Parts: sequence; structure tokens; C-alpha cells
Amino acid sequence: MTFTAQSIEPESIDLATLATLAGDLSSEYLLQRIRERGHPFVRTAHGYLIQHLVAGSPTVTELASRMGVTQQAASKSVVELETLGLVQREGEAGDQRVRRVTLTDAGREVVESGRAARAHLEAKLVEALGDDVIATAKGALAALIDAVGGIDDLRGRRVRARTV
Repeated sequence: MTFTAQSIEPESIDLATLATLAGDLSSEYLLQRIRERGHPFVRTAHGYLIQHLVAGSPTVTELASRMGVTQQAASKSVVELETLGLVQREGEAGDQRVRRVTLTDAGREVVESGRAARAHLEAKLVEALGDDVIATAKGALAALIDAVGGIDDLRGRRVRARTV
């Protein structure tokens, strides 16, 4: 017996599943755009750490707390990003024992590449659907995030990388 997949229309899928699929596919699309702009080794998981460096220079301990992971896990991620040349650790002026994690020029380029890719994708969607539809879609997705208890984490930049 041969297995053949049945066709399915997106509109027949529940919102949570459709949002997950859209998010996964969008992440892959955006990651590909970032890679095309000269950052071939960047992974989606890197963004969960990088987001905490855009507006500051936390220590590994502070990163671990913000990310909701162990200090060892945060340190491992920092080392990986250091190896890629995206972050560096710098001593604090008053206490060289305190090492703060900062974005390098290459790390800032990754951030800018991601922002440009997201802006381009959103512009394509606005052109295809209009501002009102996009605003409604954002409202629906924000309500979904709130319904599953994640709105405060989203607002506080504490959304964790998926482990499954």
C-alpha cells in the first residue's frame, strides 16, 4: 500500500497550528536572507541571546537570568557567538573581573540584516493585503500569545528558544 498525503487548505487549520507553521517558515525565510547578506553560520537560536545585547552589555550571569537558562547554557551560547565573531567580552572599567558581553560590528550587522529582512517581508505583506489586514493579523497573533500566557515574556524580551 502506498501512502499519499491529502491536500489541505490553510484556512481549515486552527489558528495556533497555522501560527506555528507560519512562524517556522518565516524564521527559515528570514534566516536565509540574513545568510545571503554574509552571515552563513547564523542560526535562529542565536537571536534569543542577541536580542539581549541590542540595548546593553549584560554579564553572562545577567544573560542567563534574562533568558531563563543556566549560567552554563548562557556561557556556552556566548562562546559560540564569540567563535563566530558576533560578540565579545569586555572588562568593566571599575572592575576588570566583571566581563560584559557586547555585540561586535559583525554582530550589529546581523541585527541590521535581520531588521532589513523583516521590514522587507512585512512590506510585501502590506502590499499584498493592506495595512488593515496586517493590523488585524497582528492583533490576532498577540491575542493568541496572550491566551497561552506568553504576552509578558514577549513584552519583556524573555521568550525562550524552543527545545522541541
